[in-house]
Amino acid sequence: MPKQLFESTKENLKQGAQGMAIDARRDAGNACASLRVFVLSLLVAALMGVAGWAFLAALRFVTNLREAHLWLFALLPVVSVATAWIYRTHGLRAQRGNNLVIDSTLTGTPIRSRMALLTFCCSTATHLVGGAAGREGAAVQLGGTIASNVASIFHVEGHDRRDLMMAGISSAFGAAFGTPLAGAFFGMEMCFIGKLDYSAALYCLAGSFVGNAVSRALGTPFSFATIASVPPMNLGNLAIACLAAVLFGLMARLFTFCIRSVKRLYARLFTNYLAAAATGGILLAVLFLVFGLHRFGGLSEWMTAAAFDGSTTPVDALLKLVLTALTVGVGLQGGEVTPLFGIGAALGGWIGSVALGEPSFMAALGMIGVFGAALNVPVTTIMLGIDMFGAHAGSYFVIVSFISYLVAGHHAVYPAQRIVTPKRRSLKNDADLTVEHAQERHRQELEQLERS
Repeated sequence: MPKQLFESTKENLKQGAQGMAIDARRDAGNACASLRVFVLSLLVAALMGVAGWAFLAALRFVTNLREAHLWLFALLPVVSVATAWIYRTHGLRAQRGNNLVIDSTLTGTPIRSRMALLTFCCSTATHLVGGAAGREGAAVQLGGTIASNVASIFHVEGHDRRDLMMAGISSAFGAAFGTPLAGAFFGMEMCFIGKLDYSAALYCLAGSFVGNAVSRALGTPFSFATIASVPPMNLGNLAIACLAAVLFGLMARLFTFCIRSVKRLYARLFTNYLAAAATGGILLAVLFLVFGLHRFGGLSEWMTAAAFDGSTTPVDALLKLVLTALTVGVGLQGGEVTPLFGIGAALGGWIGSVALGEPSFMAALGMIGVFGAALNVPVTTIMLGIDMFGAHAGSYFVIVSFISYLVAGHHAVYPAQRIVTPKRRSLKNDADLTVEHAQERHRQELEQLERS
């Protein structure tokens, strides 16, 4: 009996030692693979920091040029047609923009290097002639292109490639907006609705902070408005914040609806894509020049400062929304985030002036709330508020972020986003669909209901 016990114990110890050796080899292999992805993430972030600095410098140059020469708005039809022709004849799948970056991240489809060149040049041209676009679209496409090509050069595949792509997205956001915390979570959250991919957390965090640091080191200036005072968390202020969050979510829905409607309208009215581009460019030029709306062209960063001073109205927000929808809907390049900042800040500043007698606090909530609801990134939204305004209003950031996110429903600036966790019980059948497919399903259900 003692001999059998001894042999059994010996065998158990042997198996345990073998198991530990296997675990050690597996852990060592995982550590080597993780270290490789981490180093490549730093490379992607450094390259994106340089690209982000160059892109933002180009935008500052053309913005100053346009503001000194308002006649450049008259070239909107030329740039619109040229952009449409270049993307149709030479862009391949680059027309999908950030949706291609999402698809590439989740499916492994490579992104051609030409996408970076096209988005850099065409986005800069859009801002030169006053198109009401932003900068995040181009930045994310630059980051996605860099990450995809680095992955191809170093033969990174599977889950490692996915992590590297997310790091590229994070580095792009950090480099373009100077908000490294938000950038880290944006890479983990952008591709999904209702999911954070924590497996890429280390790479996204490193990518965002390095991209931001390189961009700043090269001279990119970032400045944020300040909240004059944060009201105490009492029942009245909480109710105002919740009601404002509902309005921010509705504004985000209106924004995505307008962009989708403009695209469908042009597709329905014109069989020739160049005719659609020319008509859209002429319409924008007329609105900017004839109606004196040139202040709403380009990034319109003045809106944020004006909102924090309490000198904006809902009309300012709606004008920027319409002009951005017409710009993006006709195919001009840029992005949506900076316009969303201006729209949200303008609406929030007005609400703050009316309801609280102080605009800056609500302008900050509107700025992040409309952004987060339109892009379906609630955790990124909270981190963005902390990056921009500090943590002293953190409780309000959380409340506004999630309420506006839920109110926005399954609508999105990026139709390729995958719905992992539906926002409401009534939307549970949208699980595992893209936003685009979910919207199509809703449309078909509505048509069937109307026929019955």
